[in-house]
Amino acid sequence: MSRPEQWTCISGCGACCRLDPDERGEALAALDPDQRTLYLSMVGPDGWCLHYDSGGRRCRIYDGRPTFCRVENLADLFAVPEEDGDRFAIGCCRQQIRSVYGGRGRVYRSFERAIQGR
Repeated sequence: MSRPEQWTCISGCGACCRLDPDERGEALAALDPDQRTLYLSMVGPDGWCLHYDSGGRRCRIYDGRPTFCRVENLADLFAVPEEDGDRFAIGCCRQQIRSVYGGRGRVYRSFERAIQGR
């Protein structure tokens, strides 16, 4: 019997750093006014977070990033019951990774392996 999928962040992804408001309306709607202002101030002209290092595919402020950038907080932001948090986060990541990198690429496959514990 396989274990249930468990959300985990993978190195070299950064799909969640694609903040383009035209693509992330649901994220903006979940934020309070102060968070929304901060979010919008972080969006660069190319739609990526100003703190995203595209060469290294990593966040330059990872340890000090806002709470809305922390995938483990998604359930709270979207009022999802705690017991459904992993499933919700996995769904969000799958959607965002497919949107940014495609559903057949290396990043998507790496994420699938990671959440399945392989």
